[in-house]
Amino acid sequence: MGKLIKEQEEKGRLHIDTPLMGESLVGKDLLRKTEADEYFRMQPDVNVLKIGGQSIMDRGAKALLPILDELIRAKDEHKLILMTGGGTRARHVYNIGVDLGMPTGVLSKLGDKVSWQNAEMLSVLLAKHGGVKIGHGDHLEQLTMYCQLGYLPITYGIPPYGFFEHPAELGSIPPHRTDSGAFLLAENIGAKSLIYLKDEKGLYENDPKKAKDIDALKYFDRIHVDELIAMDLDDLIVERPVLTFLKNAKCLKEFQIIDALRHPEHISAALNGEHVGTIIYK
Repeated sequence: MGKLIKEQEEKGRLHIDTPLMGESLVGKDLLRKTEADEYFRMQPDVNVLKIGGQSIMDRGAKALLPILDELIRAKDEHKLILMTGGGTRARHVYNIGVDLGMPTGVLSKLGDKVSWQNAEMLSVLLAKHGGVKIGHGDHLEQLTMYCQLGYLPITYGIPPYGFFEHPAELGSIPPHRTDSGAFLLAENIGAKSLIYLKDEKGLYENDPKKAKDIDALKYFDRIHVDELIAMDLDDLIVERPVLTFLKNAKCLKEFQIIDALRHPEHISAALNGEHVGTIIYK
């Protein structure tokens, strides 16, 4: 510290000696040295649950209310944050935007409004049980407070890329939508678990909704992310970037996909560590 102060006095400004000084921050050898032995987990007791837009929210009360009953029971034993998908309305606005030639970043901004609407509806339905809608800003740093006070925080799943959304590898639909947002949040807060609430048992080799005979489809009870990436399936039950996120994750080691539509009770089972859907792990 004395040396730094002396340099500051002599040169009129403060110089801090750091290994990153003069580095480009893109060199592979340098980046390897920045790997930590263990990463700090800000919210290690919080479970991130992403509620599908098209698979659950769009189906209305018959589908959603039994799931909310299960979540109300679960919140007394587990710290939760709910994230909402976009669903059919997001697909509709994407379709209009694509027809008008909108770039990917604009489509991303359009789609996040639908996820926001679903979070708003969810917070109203859960208001008397502590449901509170929060944004992507400072509120996320206060998750522990919300959980300890008995609230059930809810936020929208679209990550705040907006105009900074990555170019899509194929087409123009934003590649990072609500599945991606749920993973990124869970990873960066060091969450206990990440669970996707869908309307299917889990991962199949093809879309079971389009199959003539679902029993003929191969079902994956548990699969390593590298194996799944190598298979390069034509369709997936989660957004493709999520697989790359998991492969490179520092905190999350797996996530689970469950059928909450037909089996709301699987929510509590998954929160208790039971294997009730497809687990994709690294």
